[in-house]
Amino acid sequence: MSRSTVSDSIAFLRERIDETPRVLLVLGSGLGALAEEIEDPTQIPYGEIPGFPRSTVEGHAGALVLGRLEGVPVAVMAGRFHLYEGWAVEDVVHPVRTLLGLGAETLLVTNAAGGIRRAFAPGTLMLISDHVNFTGRNPLTGPVLEGETRFPDMTEAYDGTLRETVREVARERGIPLAEGVYAALHGPSYETPAEVRILERLGADAVGMSTVPEVIIARARGARVVGISCITNAAAGLTPEPLSHDEVVEAGAEASRDFSTLVRGVLARM
Repeated sequence: MSRSTVSDSIAFLRERIDETPRVLLVLGSGLGALAEEIEDPTQIPYGEIPGFPRSTVEGHAGALVLGRLEGVPVAVMAGRFHLYEGWAVEDVVHPVRTLLGLGAETLLVTNAAGGIRRAFAPGTLMLISDHVNFTGRNPLTGPVLEGETRFPDMTEAYDGTLRETVREVARERGIPLAEGVYAALHGPSYETPAEVRILERLGADAVGMSTVPEVIIARARGARVVGISCITNAAAGLTPEPLSHDEVVEAGAEASRDFSTLVRGVLARM
């Protein structure tokens, strides 16, 4: 891909939008239906935006949608980029750098994840309380970019006030909500049962192949972050069934109504 800068991407988008987004939503596998609820949407395929990779994963639409949701100006990434697709980590986080540089102040990040906690059933929504980075990559490696800090504090990577808002909305709307630690691995192969047992012993409740690079960049830029995992399957070795990406997409789609209600409720309080 071309080495377009964040400034190039921002300049391109400024010419095509009427309102600066306040919130950036990143939608994981099977959760893209929320992008269809945006009011007065402007949809831009990733391939048209300088510096943006193209999503190659089933369940990821591959477009940026800008508009309003619950009266809040938002930018929605319907699909994201992953290390396992062959992108460098700076490519994976380029869209987040761009949208935060455009003016977004909050990152609401979602993903499909395998459930390590044995009580998790497919379709469970898990509020991310913390994460563990097992990808072997950090997007802050290299020169410090303008607007970012070299050593962001990750003590509370996921904003406590926003997490409480998610809990309140879930209680009021009757949406079952778990909370736990998300472990990010490089992928694309699913974890082995032995790896899942190790992650469980290290305190992880769910495992996936995304999210952490974007969160690190958001914190380095001073943005608030809230994260939600949709548990789409039990992690390897916890059931006798083999894992498949089709299962991930299907479970995400089934949970999309509660997910949409939860996100919209949170946005309405911003």
